[in-house]
Parts: sequence; structure tokens; C-alpha cells
Amino acid sequence: MSQVRRRSTPMGTLLGSLTLLLIWQVASMLLARPILPPPTVVVPLFLKALPGDLGLHLLASTARVLAAILLAVITAAPLGLALGQLPKLDRIVGPLVAIIYPIPKIIFLPVIYVLLGITDLSKITLIAFIIFFQILVVVRDEAAGLRRELIISVRSLGAGRRALFRYVYLPASIPAVLTALRVSVGTAVAVLFIAEQSLTSWGLGYYIVVETYQVLMYPEMYTGIMAMGLLGAALYVLIHTIERRYAKG
Repeated sequence: MSQVRRRSTPMGTLLGSLTLLLIWQVASMLLARPILPPPTVVVPLFLKALPGDLGLHLLASTARVLAAILLAVITAAPLGLALGQLPKLDRIVGPLVAIIYPIPKIIFLPVIYVLLGITDLSKITLIAFIIFFQILVVVRDEAAGLRRELIISVRSLGAGRRALFRYVYLPASIPAVLTALRVSVGTAVAVLFIAEQSLTSWGLGYYIVVETYQVLMYPEMYTGIMAMGLLGAALYVLIHTIERRYAKG
């Protein structure tokens, strides 16, 4: 039975955004408290603040999450391919992955701070650590699930392990990596928010919690929330676009 995949369109995205703003406006009117200012106040303030400090906080958060994604991909993808190609290695490493994978990685934040210090590197490492296992598992399963007939046919042409990696396993792993990234980008931004709440002076998490919420600057707080939401949405759309173009190519 065929399945129809519904894809968002620019018009659908616009309508969804307008609906969200309308719900926000109505909720603000019903609550009638400073804790929930209306979008008619927050959106203009967001546009005004973006070229200033808010934009710098957004750039800091963007740099951290992009560095974490890059670190996770260059470490998890090769290991996932190796585990998928080498069943003996997977039998050794697989049980360890199965134990660590379901553990909430945010609990390792104090350990990472102790080992790496309270730096940008520790925050990037934490986010990469979370994405790492999601990419690792998906790529390993994709590499292990390749049809044996395909591998045998390529080997019959004289291909060695390097050629198999280049022409079979690597092309098969790229969609798996993109899918894992698309699924995990929301988690990455959420962990970024937690990691930036303290022990730093730049980042949207710091801006939302320390610079606005703790001093009761609620409209400014919502501009930070908007910026972090747009960061997550932009990353999702970017990865999804690359994924679709790769599939068409």
C-alpha cells in the first residue's frame, strides 16, 4: 500500500506561522498578565533587537550547535560504517552502545565540565555526544542492512574494501546521517539551551534565563525564545532540504 508523504509548502508554513501568532495573541488577551506579552509587542521588539545583542547571542548559539553537529558527524559516521561492515567488531562494541544509547546524556554535563573545563568546548562536546549516538546507530543499521547481493555484485567487479566503502557504504550512509540529524536537531537545540543557562556570557540560553527572565524582562525574554525557535527551525529546514536534494540526485 502506497503512502503519500505530505510536504510543507511556503504557503503552508506561512499559514502555520500566522495561526501560531493568532493563538498567541488570543492567549495573551485572555491571560492579561505581563508574563505573556502579545506578539504585537514581541515581534517588533525582536526585529529591533536582532541587529544588536540578541543577534550576537544568536550567532554564539549557532556557532556552538553547528560545531557540535560537525564533530558528531565526523566521529559517528565512520564508526557506524565500521560497525555495519564488521560484525565481529559490532559484537564487541554493540553491547556498550546499547547500554549508553538510552541514557539521558544531559546527566554527563557535570562530568564534561570537570574533564574539559567550563568552556565552549565542553558545551559543544555535550551536544555532539548526544547527536553522536543517534547518528552511530542509524548509520550502523543502514550499513548492516545493505543487500548482500549488491555487495557481492560489486566485489565481483574486483572491488576491494576501499572501493566498497566509497561506492556502496558511503552513499548509503549519507541519507542515514541526514535523517538522524533532522530527527535530533530539536534535541540538540534543547540541550544547547540548558548548557548556556549558566557559566557563560553569550548564547540564547544565557540571554533568555539570565539577562531577561531573572530580571522580569518578559517581552525581551520572548524575543530570545523566538530566536532559539527560529534557530531550531532553520537547522531542520536546512537539513531537510539537503536530504531531499540528495535523494533527487
